[in-house]
Amino acid sequence: MLDAAGSRRRPSASLEVVTPPPEPRDPNGRGARQLLGVFRYSGRAVELVWTTSRFLTIALALLTLLGGVLPAATAYVGKLIVDAVVQAADTGLHADRWAALGYVALEGGIVVALAAVQRGLLVCQSLLRALLGQRVNVMILEKALTLDLAHFEDSEFYDKMTRARREASSRPLSLVTRTFGLGQNAISLVAFAGLLLGFSPLAVLVLALAGVPAFVAEARYSGEAFRLFKWRSPETRQQLYLETVLAREDYVKEVKLLGLAPRLLQRYREIFQKLYRADRDLTLRRGLWGYVLGLLSTLAFYAAYAWIVVEAVAGRISLGEMTMYLLVFRQGQAAFSASLSAIGGMYEDNLYLSTLYEFLEQEVLPGPAGAAAGPLPGDGVRFENVTFTYPGAQRRAVDGVTLHLRPGRKLALVGENGSGKTTLIKLLTRLYAPEAGTITLDGLDLQAWDVQALRRRVGVIFQDFVHYQFPVGENIGAGDVEHFEDELRWRQAAGKGMAAPFIEEMKDGYRTQLGRWFQDGRELSIGQWQKIALSRAFMRESADILVLDEPTAAMDAEAEMRVFDHFREITKGQMAILISHRFSTVRMADEIAVLEDGRLVEHGSHEELLRAAGRYAHLFSLQAAGYR
Repeated sequence: MLDAAGSRRRPSASLEVVTPPPEPRDPNGRGARQLLGVFRYSGRAVELVWTTSRFLTIALALLTLLGGVLPAATAYVGKLIVDAVVQAADTGLHADRWAALGYVALEGGIVVALAAVQRGLLVCQSLLRALLGQRVNVMILEKALTLDLAHFEDSEFYDKMTRARREASSRPLSLVTRTFGLGQNAISLVAFAGLLLGFSPLAVLVLALAGVPAFVAEARYSGEAFRLFKWRSPETRQQLYLETVLAREDYVKEVKLLGLAPRLLQRYREIFQKLYRADRDLTLRRGLWGYVLGLLSTLAFYAAYAWIVVEAVAGRISLGEMTMYLLVFRQGQAAFSASLSAIGGMYEDNLYLSTLYEFLEQEVLPGPAGAAAGPLPGDGVRFENVTFTYPGAQRRAVDGVTLHLRPGRKLALVGENGSGKTTLIKLLTRLYAPEAGTITLDGLDLQAWDVQALRRRVGVIFQDFVHYQFPVGENIGAGDVEHFEDELRWRQAAGKGMAAPFIEEMKDGYRTQLGRWFQDGRELSIGQWQKIALSRAFMRESADILVLDEPTAAMDAEAEMRVFDHFREITKGQMAILISHRFSTVRMADEIAVLEDGRLVEHGSHEELLRAAGRYAHLFSLQAAGYR
């Protein structure tokens, strides 16, 4: 089954729960390395956020600093209020009453400022999230443009890219926010510790140690959550593919007619249940241990609470000091727990970010500075003992093929599916490189050509050409990005591709939106789409090699004959490679190459191959018999 991205991984026949493999135990300081790993990508994340918006990053930093100081100020002013109230009640003086009210007003101002800071933090984070999400997705897409076709046909690569796109776009901001939050809580804790030292240094130690157990559990389960996320990428892609099959217009006709929907929906449910069971088990264990270890923090707080109350009852601290210490301890405990939680979250963010940078740092060997012309103009295309095997395949797709296509000649490739015809085209266009042998154009090895200069020389229509959900003109203009919006070139190409008559009948002509994905879109017949694709190939006026990989397979024999008669007439000075299963079309070629299991078994003109009474003659007679 193909997934939405085109991977050829087949879904597992069994959907039983498979527990992700545990990480190996490391007795030599794994926990310390995990703690240090918290900050592994912090610098890169801050740099990424900084380059995304310097103003918002500075605003976030300043607001974070204020957010760290103001809670301690609130606690201290609260102490002053209580002590002032007690004093005013004892003395009855108006001055003491106004002092108490003044402290209340001061605390109100601090609370208003703190609310503004918190709101400002939310605004900055929201704006940065939108900007950063766009930035990271663009980085991922830019990286994808540099990769070879082999990467896109590798299911493991798609798993890696899926992980990078699914979570990592939001993780840099999360890591930066938690880093700043950690700094904010550190400032608050320093202030709280300064206030608590006036009560007892032991209280500061209790405050620090109370949140450690919960942090240890959080760090452990953050790592397990990431391993689970990484392990289940293939199943997640299967779900995305099933959603595509069940909900897209180009699948729905066949799915409905074949009655596949209930079966595919059931498979979708089974995959969800498989993933849900793994999520549920982790969530329950994480929640249970978080609750149990969190109780330790609660016990520590109430022990300190009782201690402070006893000291107040004994008269060793004032009522205002008791109120302040209780508030400081509670807020300090919350800040310390938030710091530990932030560290655990930063560890998890780093794990997710590792997938992003692993993808962005995917090694791509830079191609040499290539030539724009060969030493033997007019030599045409030569395949010299070319051999190629797809990554992971056991059998060679092309095995020792030697061919020479001269300028102005038309070559037809004939063979069963899987015989290597399309693979030769991929090699010619440098989507792949031969593992043995050479392919030359104008006497120069294709690997020595500048890839863009080479591809400007070639116009290709693959059998699985793309139906762009663009206006008609842009669908054709896609064949030459330098003239993407050139309407004159659209019209010339459409004339050559025999698409002009039905385009001009449309109300909006070349501005007609194609496809059903967008408003007022018009769907074409398969034959019309094929003429659009043929026109796209003719956009490249500099192309002297035209390749048609079964572009008219959906047309009837008469329509195909008209297309190729027309094609032969307008490409007299160009080389052309034609792949077709219809021998009525193939016989029009100047020469025919017969492929079998990747090997060239026959080569010659139609008449020569019939006289040879070999593989081609046999296939031709079989097809001809069907028309008698």
